[in-house]
Amino acid sequence: MSTPKIQLLSKEEIEYIHYSSIKILEEVGVKIYNDNALKLLYDNGCEVDFNRKIVRIPQSLVKEALSKTPSTIKLYGRSRSYDRIIGGDIVTFNPGSAALYILDYDRNEIRKPTSNDLVNLVRLTDALENIHAQSTALVVSDVPESIVDRYRLYIVLKNSLKPIITGAFTIDGIYDMKRMLEIVVGGEEELIKKPMAIFDVCPSSPLNWSEIVTQNLIDCAKFNLPIEIIPAPQLGATGPVTIAGSVAQHNAEFLSGLVMAQLVNPKTPVIYGGSPTVLDQRFATPSLGAIEAIMVVCCYTQIAKNYGIPTHAYLGISDSKIIDAQCGFESSIGIFLGVLAGVNVISGPGMLISENCQSLEKLVIDNEICGMALRLARGVKVDEDTLAIDLIKKVGPGGMYLAEKHTLKHFRSELLIPSEIIDRRDWKIWMDCGSKDTVKRAHEITSKILSKHKPEPLPIDVEKELDNFVKEILKKKC
Repeated sequence: MSTPKIQLLSKEEIEYIHYSSIKILEEVGVKIYNDNALKLLYDNGCEVDFNRKIVRIPQSLVKEALSKTPSTIKLYGRSRSYDRIIGGDIVTFNPGSAALYILDYDRNEIRKPTSNDLVNLVRLTDALENIHAQSTALVVSDVPESIVDRYRLYIVLKNSLKPIITGAFTIDGIYDMKRMLEIVVGGEEELIKKPMAIFDVCPSSPLNWSEIVTQNLIDCAKFNLPIEIIPAPQLGATGPVTIAGSVAQHNAEFLSGLVMAQLVNPKTPVIYGGSPTVLDQRFATPSLGAIEAIMVVCCYTQIAKNYGIPTHAYLGISDSKIIDAQCGFESSIGIFLGVLAGVNVISGPGMLISENCQSLEKLVIDNEICGMALRLARGVKVDEDTLAIDLIKKVGPGGMYLAEKHTLKHFRSELLIPSEIIDRRDWKIWMDCGSKDTVKRAHEITSKILSKHKPEPLPIDVEKELDNFVKEILKKKC
C-alpha cells in the first residue's frame, strides 16, 4: 500500500541547496558566543576568529557529522504503550511549546498562564489519542524565572505517561532536568538506554548561536540526550525573503549545530527541526501560518530525509487570536502538509498568535485534525478484498451495502469515526441539541476530560524522590 507524499524539491535541487549551505558555512561562517564551542571547533580543524567569534566549518566535518547521526530514535514513555519511533515517515504530534499566554475560555481573555493551567493542559494531552507526546507547553508565571524550565518538566513528569519534548532556558537547567528524568526512569544508565525526553536548542537566525543555547547543545550531547536543533529564519527579516535562500540558511544553521553535537559525542541522537516564519511587511509581525513558512518546512524535511536524519517542525499553529475560520484553515494546512511531507515530530497543536498562546479548546480541535491527517497518511489499500468486485456483483444496481458482512468487516478500518468535536447529525437534531458550534463542543469535551481523566501517578517512592529534588532546587534558586 503506497502512502501519499508531498515533495517540493527535485533531487538536483536538494543537492544544490546542500552545497549552497556548505558554501555558507565555509565562506560566511557562524557566530558562536560560547568559548567552549569555539575551542572545540578550532581543535577539530575549523577556522576560528576568536575576537569576532566567527567559525568557518569545512565540508569534511559536515560530512563526518552526517555519517555519525542516527537515522531513528526510540523515545520512551512512562508506559511502554506510549513509546515512539522517531524516524522514517512516522509522525508524532505534541502540543506547541513555551507559550507565554493561554486563551482562557471561561474569562474570554488571553492571560499569562499559571502552573495549574499547565497541569490541565498536560492532563488533557495525556487523554488525547492523536497527540502522542507531551510538551513543556507553557511558560508559567507563578514560579521564579530562574527555575521555570525545571518546574515545567516537573509538572509533566507528575501528570502524564507520554514521552516529552522540552528544553532549558538556563545553562544549569540541563543538569537538573536530566536528574529529574533519571529519578523517574531509574538512574543515569536507564536514561541513556531509554530516553524519555527530547531537548530543543534554537540557534538565532541569521547564523548565530548564543552562549546558553550552545552550552545546552554541548551538555545534551555529552549526556547523550536526544537533541532537536530548531533554526527559525524569518523570510524577509532574519532570512532571505526567497524560500530557497532561507532554506539554504536554515540548513547551514542546522548543520553547524549538528557538527558541534557529533564532535562532543559521536552518534548523539539529533533531530533536524525548524520554526520558520514569514515577516508580514505590512505589520512587521511574524507569521507561522503563512504558506511560505510551511513550504520551507517541506523543503528542509526533504533535505533531512536525504541526509537520513529524523525531522521536526512547528506546524498546526495559527496566527489568529481566537478560534475561528483562520485558526482552522491555517492549522489544518500545516498539519496536513507536515504529515504528507513525513515530518516525524510536529509541535504546534493548540497554539494561537504564532507561538505565543496555547488553548485547551484548540488542542482538542487540533487532535481531531491530526487524526484526519494520519488517516490520509495511511493511504488507500488496494487488493481483491477492498476492491470488492464480487460484492458489487452481488448487490448489483440499486442495491444496498449496509447489511453486508463486508461493510461490518471494514468500516472501522476504512472510515475514520470522529469524536463529538465533529457534528454530522441532521440539522434539526443539531438544533434540538442546542445549536452548539465547534468551540463550544471543544470546551465541553475539555471539561469532561479534565473532570474524569486521572493520569496514572508516579510510584510513591519515585514521586517522593522527585518532590524532594524539586524542593532542593527551590531552596537553592529562590
